[in-house]
Amino acid sequence: MEIYYLIILILLFVLAISDLMVGVANDAVNFLNSAIGSRVAARHWILLVASVGVLVGAVFSSGMMEIAQKGVFRPEKFYMSEIMTLFMAVMLTDVIVLDFFNTFGLPTSTTVSLVFELLGSAVAISIFKISENNESIADLGSYINTAKALAMI
Repeated sequence: MEIYYLIILILLFVLAISDLMVGVANDAVNFLNSAIGSRVAARHWILLVASVGVLVGAVFSSGMMEIAQKGVFRPEKFYMSEIMTLFMAVMLTDVIVLDFFNTFGLPTSTTVSLVFELLGSAVAISIFKISENNESIADLGSYINTAKALAMI
């Protein structure tokens, strides 16, 4: 079982690097699109200001993991394997969604996509657990922290 977690951890690391590249590209497209399109300054100045902005944002931001720490789901209700599956689904979906949006030049928010991916995977795994335990769908609230999820949305 430990090798299973090691493989997932390595895959999560690879997906995190890929997600970082796709996410930064998405943010760069969102920030640079209107500035370059309107030609408000020379391209090298726009890129310089955007680079400083991304650097300052990365250094002083509270981080994306705060979204997971805020408690979209109640981790005490899940097994470790289910949580690992949940985070694998989030990372894989995030890379695919952001890459899809970037490929077609569509604007999207990396934070909003991450929140909804986390919420969606938590709800999906919760529904599997509910059906496995012969519980009612009304018990979904015991798996999902609806107050925090709605506050973030």
